[in-house]
Amino acid sequence: MHPYPHTYTASASGSSTGPVPVSATGLPAIATSPPPEFDGPAGYWSPETLLTAAVADCFILTFRALSRAARVDWQRLDCTVESVLERADGVAQFTRFRTRALLAVKPGVDVDKARQLLEKAEHGCLIANSLRGSRELAAEVVVTADAAGPTA
Repeated sequence: MHPYPHTYTASASGSSTGPVPVSATGLPAIATSPPPEFDGPAGYWSPETLLTAAVADCFILTFRALSRAARVDWQRLDCTVESVLERADGVAQFTRFRTRALLAVKPGVDVDKARQLLEKAEHGCLIANSLRGSRELAAEVVVTADAAGPTA
């Protein structure tokens, strides 16, 4: 890992109507729009869904690093994050993030250790740690011989 601080830059450019492309150097642009809850069209990523996806992505990547360091082998991790946006203190803000994680491991893996790593990943996710909303984790570890792991 590179020493801190890390700097990330992304850009957006839009007009009075239509999708807003967001981009970063070396990455494909993503078309965004307000979500349907804000009268935007369906079928586009929104800032709200991008933020929620970032929490799920960070959770899995954090778990991946922790499990590698702890030498815990796993097959698949399915993660769903539900974020709640509401008015609090007169402003719209995300107040809650609920993470549901389903981890598949092979027989012989220490299930308790795997569950502890899931909890550690939730506490160690730098994206979630940067948000003010409360956080909740519902984690399940299943032992399976199926190479594909569980399906969510």
